[in-house]
Amino acid sequence: MKKKLVVLSGAGISAESGISTFRDSGGLWEQHRIEDVATPEAWRKDPHKVLTFYNQRRQQAATVQPNAAHYILAELEADFDVTIITQNVDNLHERAGSTHVLHLHGELSKARSTQNPTLIYEVPTGEINWGDCCELGSQLRPHIVWFGEEVPMMEQAIDYTEQADLFVVIGTSLAVYPAAGLVHYVARGVPVYVIDPALPDITLGQNMTFIQEKATVGAALLRQKLLP
Repeated sequence: MKKKLVVLSGAGISAESGISTFRDSGGLWEQHRIEDVATPEAWRKDPHKVLTFYNQRRQQAATVQPNAAHYILAELEADFDVTIITQNVDNLHERAGSTHVLHLHGELSKARSTQNPTLIYEVPTGEINWGDCCELGSQLRPHIVWFGEEVPMMEQAIDYTEQADLFVVIGTSLAVYPAAGLVHYVARGVPVYVIDPALPDITLGQNMTFIQEKATVGAALLRQKLLP
């Protein structure tokens, strides 16, 4: 039986494909204040602005490609039972071939009903516009977990983390909660690998290996360690 390898990925892995991260620019995301485009208050205040912002993010995501780190994680499925828990809203893990991806913060390529959050749709045209409605007749919104909203997939992510035989953190500074708290659900004695140029300030015991590299370099080093 294959060992369960659970990966927590963050913005750093997507950044190498050219997707901008708001934490690299002083709280601005593509020159927008987070409060203006990524909160429930922003949606209530100016839904047109929010829709336009995410339509632009969707267009940008369509122009980039998975990088070596995405492909290495996908290739590890040949030797491990891999689950990727990602904080990223792009679909680069899936495009690289990963088959079991849990999106903690939603998915850019999907829309959901403002009336019933369980009604989720693909965005076939690449845009969600004002007047686009769900089957109940209510406005569609981006399928994104905004700041101040609950993270509905968190319980499932905790379950996967608790079952991990190996746990990898890649491309995240472990600064965004509750996702960052997942590392504390790793069972005692389970090896943990942390890949990030700026090492997070965490200590989980003796079984931690720090790889102080960007995601593409670190993923290659990880593969060497896991598959000598």
